[in-house]
Amino acid sequence: MNYRYLAVLFLTLLMLGGCASRQATEEQAAQQESNYQDPRDPFESVNREIWDFNYDVLDAYLLRPLTVAYVDYMPGFARTGLYNMALNLEEPSNTVNNLLQGKIDGMFVSLGRFVINSTIGLLGTIDVATKLGLEREEEEFGEVLGKWGVDTGPYLMLPALGPNDIRSGAGDIVDTAYFPLADLNFYVGFLRAGIKAIEARATLMEQERLLEQSLDQYGFVKNAYFQNLEFKVNDGQSSDDELEDEFDDFEDFEDDFEEFDDSLEDTEEQNEPR
Repeated sequence: MNYRYLAVLFLTLLMLGGCASRQATEEQAAQQESNYQDPRDPFESVNREIWDFNYDVLDAYLLRPLTVAYVDYMPGFARTGLYNMALNLEEPSNTVNNLLQGKIDGMFVSLGRFVINSTIGLLGTIDVATKLGLEREEEEFGEVLGKWGVDTGPYLMLPALGPNDIRSGAGDIVDTAYFPLADLNFYVGFLRAGIKAIEARATLMEQERLLEQSLDQYGFVKNAYFQNLEFKVNDGQSSDDELEDEFDDFEDFEDDFEEFDDSLEDTEEQNEPR
């Protein structure tokens, strides 16, 4: 009798039973999903209305056409120079926020970048520091609060500004209190914010298909927002513990099955007629 084939058949039946049970569980979860309230998003009904206005009106008729025109007609060197200048104004806040997280190397890098790019780099239009090996160490005060254990607070979809939360919003206020951002007049500050918004929208052009294909565009953006927050607070280290645990369990199952299969082969060899 071939014990190996019987064992494989037995395991297959178990897996089919597990799949059926899992399908029933998923159907039950889908029924409960409509009643689920995301604890991160207590104002979801209002946020969804603002999202529809932002995406279907402001983005469709203002931000996206403006971004397309800016990318198509703005000379490359001018576009790069303006964006470099906008980023250079944030280096002092990067310096302080690196220090508050105990990142001494990052503090000196940010300070060095500001000095070099503001002088040799012609007021930040040329990123000389990166060419010298000083890569940008961007840190926001919202990330500092996250490192200190402060929760994000409720998720907010702000008109024209998009996704935000209490922690990040408070961090943005602190970040703009440093020199030189605090000394900018309204028009220069507005120009800086506009350049950053257009460049951020330009980077999302290639990801529009993912958003359009999602069943829930609002939920897709919200989850991506919180994943990005976690990514920045953890310095790029993902915390997908559940996924890693499932992968480890699957590897353990494979190892156990291989051991079981080897023992069956040994049993068959012992039972073969000599």
